Amino acid sequence: MATAKKKPARKATAKKPAKKTTVKKTAAKKKPAAKKKTTAKKTTVKKKVAKKPVAKKTAKKKPAAKKKTTAKKVVKKAAPKKKVTKKKATKRKPNPAFMAPWTPSEALAAIVGKKPLPRTEVTKKIWVYIKKNKLQDTKNRRMINADATLGKVFGSKKQVSMFEMTKLVGKHLKK
Repeated sequence: MATAKKKPARKATAKKPAKKTTVKKTAAKKKPAAKKKTTAKKTTVKKKVAKKPVAKKTAKKKPAAKKKTTAKKVVKKAAPKKKVTKKKATKRKPNPAFMAPWTPSEALAAIVGKKPLPRTEVTKKIWVYIKKNKLQDTKNRRMINADATLGKVFGSKKQVSMFEMTKLVGKHLKK
């Protein structure tokens, strides 16, 4: 009797499933066999492109070892909050040149007085005299009409502007 020899049993190995690749279908229909050939070529090309090495990022520089030096580190601190204090109402200090006493002439002394006065006080007293005697022009308030007393200070002019008045008064003051 002839006995048939049994072949040894094969060991079962786990097969890895094949990777599926997606291929876009074209509008024109091709034969199935030809289609398989073209897809195989495309997949190999894609795999090669995907396997290109990626450029490595540059490594961060390590900080230099700390050296013991006498250099000071600049550290910004928050500005301290200032305390709000109420300022006392102080009078302005006048310029000493304005406060220098001037002696008026006889024509100006009739309006201002004979005592030596600073120029600022002379101007104030002249304006008091003008308002008291209503010598300011009613239509043009910048013009001042001269009366007998003020006419001596203005000279021969009957009407003078405010700015011209101070110039004419300055001629009647002496140090």
